[in-house]
Amino acid sequence: FEAPHLLAPEGSTRTRAQAMAGADQSGQVVADQKFEIRRTTCEGGRVVVEADWSARTLMDLRYWDAGETIRARTSSVFEVRDGLIIGQDSYDCYFVNS
Repeated sequence: FEAPHLLAPEGSTRTRAQAMAGADQSGQVVADQKFEIRRTTCEGGRVVVEADWSARTLMDLRYWDAGETIRARTSSVFEVRDGLIIGQDSYDCYFVNS
């Protein structure tokens, strides 16, 4: 599950294969992706990761021009069973350049 945000106003629910394909295609849209982990929390089979994310755009997007840096605060909630991730919910808050 991906909550609605600036790049996906309707949000989305994708299968693992769809999520992996999207990750593969992201290289056509952004480069130099960086994650800075701010905090992690674990309880039972749930792991929460809060991070700052940034990337350089390779094309014009709705709120950014090619070459600009996109920044977001992201939280991902992973469901883990038998050492494998079985689900993920993502909540992203993008910062628009002013």
